[in-house]
Amino acid sequence: MYLPMNYEKINCITGHYQPSPVKAYNNQYFAYWVRALFQRAQSAIILDIPWSGAERDFMYYCLFKYGYVGIFNIDEYGLIFNPCSLGGFDIYYQPTYSICNNPKFKSTQKTRFEIHEDCEILKLTPDYFGIWDIIEHYAFKLASLEGATDMSIINNKFAYILAARTKAAAEALKKIFDKVNKGEPTVVFDKRLLNDPQDKDIPFQFLERPNLKNSYITTDQLNDMSTLLNMYDSEIGIPSLPYQKKERLVTSEAESRVMDATSRATVWNTCLNESFDIINAHFGTTMSSKLRFNPEETGGALYG
Repeated sequence: MYLPMNYEKINCITGHYQPSPVKAYNNQYFAYWVRALFQRAQSAIILDIPWSGAERDFMYYCLFKYGYVGIFNIDEYGLIFNPCSLGGFDIYYQPTYSICNNPKFKSTQKTRFEIHEDCEILKLTPDYFGIWDIIEHYAFKLASLEGATDMSIINNKFAYILAARTKAAAEALKKIFDKVNKGEPTVVFDKRLLNDPQDKDIPFQFLERPNLKNSYITTDQLNDMSTLLNMYDSEIGIPSLPYQKKERLVTSEAESRVMDATSRATVWNTCLNESFDIINAHFGTTMSSKLRFNPEETGGALYG
């Protein structure tokens, strides 16, 4: 059940989960992945509701972010949903009223609504929490890996580094590389540049980075990113084949993968439909929810 927390408690919980000195990700990357994973989760559940467009988008955001919304019948607006706070408890410690204080309400509009009398609650999860913790959990890991991948890509760029002893040798090297880059099959230069006229030493040196192939880890990092996305999909109800076993996946493994991927989403879908049953009986509506990837409808196939 939802428990209100003050600023101090929120900081304490956040500090235990992610100590403040740790800054392993870029804020822009983190925001990108939170947005991407939210939209990915949104695709897993289909809501049959009387609201569409921006209103439907707001419904998804409220459910995934806060875990529940209140359904109200307001004289001025008709049947609406809105974020709200819950209070009270019955014999089973379930909330007994909600408070919705929308700035668009008239000053005479009451803000406290008794559940099952004035309003109903549509909840995504049995414990009234959203799934933003799941989204941020994977967004943190993906954002950290994103920065490491960028660093790997940059470090893999290794150009020819030459050190020339004289200006003439430097200019000769530039001309040589110009001709090579133009595609000339043969490049000729003055042999006298190979020896310094004073001490007969080599006029230039080449800095080499050995084992460059062994230090190329970008492929592994991209594979790790795919693994994280597969793990996230399994959390939110999108069945997917693990790339490591895609060619060797037998039927029983594929079916097990589907059940594993939709197990948690099935709980959310059941919770939504149980809430919709109460809402429909109260307001005379026909709202419902279903999984986009439902193993019962597809016969265990990944995508029907």
